Amino acid sequence: MPAVSTKSRMDKIGVKPGMRVAVMGVGDPTLSAELAEKGAVPVTQLAELDLLFYAADSAEALGRVDALVPMLAEKGALWIVSHKGKAATVKDVEVMAAAKAHGLVDNKVVAFSTTLTSLRFTRAKVGAEPAA
Repeated sequence: MPAVSTKSRMDKIGVKPGMRVAVMGVGDPTLSAELAEKGAVPVTQLAELDLLFYAADSAEALGRVDALVPMLAEKGALWIVSHKGKAATVKDVEVMAAAKAHGLVDNKVVAFSTTLTSLRFTRAKVGAEPAA
């Protein structure tokens, strides 16, 4: 039986004190409090973000990824949050394709809650060959 992680959701996501964060459309009642507890700084100016949490449960929402990329700091991460399991209206491969089309690479997945999953995307490293 695999060991159960004792890391908090914010630890798994990589939230650190002073990080500039924004949340767009993610309906999670404890997210803001958890971010604050870790010392993250919620901002309304959507630029130079260290972390952007974005809810995307439709092709239309995924179509907005291109507008989100410029909001990220150079080493910032976009967490795309969507429903999982039978309630999923977009597949992980669709989420990955939408982000990849705008120069992002997926590098982590975290179970956001019992009903939501999240995929982390960052800018591809300069000079790195994109995956086929």
